[in-house]
Amino acid sequence: MNKLEGVRLRWVTFLVTGAMFMEVLDGNIIATALPDMARSFGVHAVQLNVAMSAYLLALGVFIPVSGWIADRVGPRQVFACAIAGFTLTSVVCGLVTDLHTFIALRVLQGASGALMVPVGRLLVLRHTPQAGRMAAMSNLVWPALVAPVLAPPLGGFIVNHASWHWIFFLNVPLGMVAFGLALWLIPKLEPATRKPFDWTGFVLCGGGMFALLGGLEQLSNAVDAVNLLVCVGGGMLLAAAVRHFRRAASPMLDLAPMRFPTFRAAMVGGSLARMGISSLPFLLPLMFQLGLGMDALHSGLWLLVMFAGNLSMKSVTTPILRRFGYRPVMLWNGLLVALCLASWALVGPATPAAVLVPMLFISGMTRSMQFTCLGTIAFADVPERQMADANGLFNVVSQVSMAAGITLGAMAVRLGQGLSGSLGVATTAFEYKLAFVVAATVALVGLLDTLRLPQGAGDHFVARK
Repeated sequence: MNKLEGVRLRWVTFLVTGAMFMEVLDGNIIATALPDMARSFGVHAVQLNVAMSAYLLALGVFIPVSGWIADRVGPRQVFACAIAGFTLTSVVCGLVTDLHTFIALRVLQGASGALMVPVGRLLVLRHTPQAGRMAAMSNLVWPALVAPVLAPPLGGFIVNHASWHWIFFLNVPLGMVAFGLALWLIPKLEPATRKPFDWTGFVLCGGGMFALLGGLEQLSNAVDAVNLLVCVGGGMLLAAAVRHFRRAASPMLDLAPMRFPTFRAAMVGGSLARMGISSLPFLLPLMFQLGLGMDALHSGLWLLVMFAGNLSMKSVTTPILRRFGYRPVMLWNGLLVALCLASWALVGPATPAAVLVPMLFISGMTRSMQFTCLGTIAFADVPERQMADANGLFNVVSQVSMAAGITLGAMAVRLGQGLSGSLGVATTAFEYKLAFVVAATVALVGLLDTLRLPQGAGDHFVARK
C-alpha cells in the first residue's frame, strides 16, 4: 500500500503527534531536574539553561535539512531513522558525566528531533484534505501545549524517586515502540522532486543562530569585546542569510509565505510571544525550588494546575475563535498572557495555595489559546503549493524563538542576581521576579504585529461567518 489516507492517515497523525510530544517533552523535562543535574556537573543551575536552549536551537538549525533529506531518501526512512537516533542519543545523555559532552549530545539529540518532527508534520499536512486541515493543525499543536507543562512534574517525580539520568532512559521504550510503528504505518511514498541543497543558506543561517544565541548566553556571564563581537557577527550572518534566501533560486528557506499578513504576524510578533511564553516552564520550577525552597517533585506538581488550564481551554478555543475572530482574541488574550507573566513577580514564600492555583490555571488557559492561535492562523492563507515552504519556515522560527525564550529567561535571572547584589536588594527570589517582568514585556511587544492585521484576518480558516 503506497497511499496515506483514511484510517492509516489518522494513525500516522497519532504517531506524529506522539513523536512531537516526545521531542517537546525532552526539551522541557529537565527543567525541574536542573538543580540536581547542576550538582552532578558542579555548576550553578541557571548555567544549565544551555542544555535546554542548545537542544531547541539544534532543532531550529537542522529542521530545514529534514525536507531535503526526506525528498532524497523518502519520508518513511528518514522518520524511522530519526526516531532511532533520538532514542540512542537519549541513552548516552543519561550515561555521560562531563558537562561539555552532555551539551554536545543534546545538540545531536536536537538534530535527530529536527529530522523526526517536521517530516512527520509535513506528511500529515500534505495528505490531509483542506476541509480537515484545521482539525489536523489543532492536533499537532497539542504537544507544544501539553508537554512543557507535564514535563516538570514528571521530571520532579523521576528525580525524587530515582535520579535525573532516568529522564533520558525513559525515551528508550517510547522510541522503540515509535520506531516499529513508523515502519509499519508509513508507506513507501513516491519521492518529491529533488532540488540542490542550499549549503550557503545553511551555513549562514545555522552559523548566525548559534553565534547570536551563544554570544548572548556568554554575554550574560561577562560583558566583554569578544562576546559582543560574537553577537554582532551572528546578527550579520543572519542578515546575510535573509538576503541570500530572497535571491537564491533554490533557497533552504523560502521566504515567499512571509508576504501573507497572517503568516508574517505569526512569525514576527508571534516569535516574541513564544519567547515570553516559553520562558515560563523554565523559570517557574527554578523559582519554586531555588527561590521558594520547594523540592523537585512539589515544584513540578504545581505545574499540573497549568496543565489543567491548557486542557480546559483547548475544548473551547475553536468556538471562541468562531464567535469573536482571530484578531480580537489574539489581542485580548495576548494582554492576559503578559499580565499572567508579570503577576509571578508578586509571588513569595507566603503566597497561599488559594492564590497560586488560579494563577497557574489562568496562565495555562491563556498560553493554550495563544499557542493555538499562532499555530493555526499562520497557515490560514498559505496555498497548497507553498505549504511545504511555510511548514519549514514555521518550524525553524518556532523552535528558535523557544530557545531564545529560555536564553532570555536565563539572562534576566543573571541580571537580577547582579542587581540584587549591587543594589543590596533583599527581596526573596528577586532575580526570578525580574525575569518574569522581562518576559511579560517581550510578549507585550509581540502584539504590535497583531494590531496591524486587518479585521477578519484568518477567520475563514475557522469557518467564521
